[in-house]
Amino acid sequence: MYQNLCDTHTHTLYSRHSYSTIRENVLAARDAGLELLASTDHFSCMLYPDQHMRNFQFFYNYSCWPREWEGVTLLHGCEADIVDLEGNMFGHDIPVEIEINGCPLDEPRILRDDVFKRSDYVIASVHDRSFSRDASLAATTQMYLNALRDPRVLMLAHTGRSAVPFDIPEVVGEAKRLGKLIEINEHSLDFGRPAVDATCKKIAETCAELGCKVAVNTDAHICVGVGHFDHALAMLEEIHFPPELIATASRQSFLAALDESGIGAPAL
Repeated sequence: MYQNLCDTHTHTLYSRHSYSTIRENVLAARDAGLELLASTDHFSCMLYPDQHMRNFQFFYNYSCWPREWEGVTLLHGCEADIVDLEGNMFGHDIPVEIEINGCPLDEPRILRDDVFKRSDYVIASVHDRSFSRDASLAATTQMYLNALRDPRVLMLAHTGRSAVPFDIPEVVGEAKRLGKLIEINEHSLDFGRPAVDATCKKIAETCAELGCKVAVNTDAHICVGVGHFDHALAMLEEIHFPPELIATASRQSFLAALDESGIGAPAL
């Protein structure tokens, strides 16, 4: 069995369709023997009908989180929705005109920029794929390429189950070139959906062939899922995936991947 001591895509109650607090997730990570946990709640229109800064102030106060908690290194970020074929991410067109205390700003800012700069890294993913219907393969491929090129984005998440076809070698090759990660998502593999399983396997095989590093994550929406990667690791074993390409194998390897991406590991 491969070693995987980091879970770098998890959710708390803030995501609304998730069920655990950050403390519950940290304790679950400790009990699962993890070295590092990252909490990456949804940054998306699915959270609130009113797209106003005050609904997203959760992301503004990360500085109060401890970096080491119950023996686990704790990182914080967000899972940002890709919202169009240009690869823009949620919040790119939402102005911020007040501070969280209601004090007016001298000059407006952009919500995406505020949240991204407070995140250790950003995960980019597609949930509402309606904008990509009838789009060409070239267009959806360019969408992912543009998202990868955002300087705060570290990884693309659950591309195997998002139902948006793309040129896998081209996107994986660009991730490799940029030092970014492709996610191997446990939640994508735990329902036994043959088409999704086959796509995830093809993506993993392409990462192995091109030497692109991956992040093996649970995408846990409840604490009991944190740190359990059985389906994802079994698939990697089946295809004889090179273990040195698993960026989440250890705390050290994941922090090194952050440095290699140009984002930089946070001061711990």
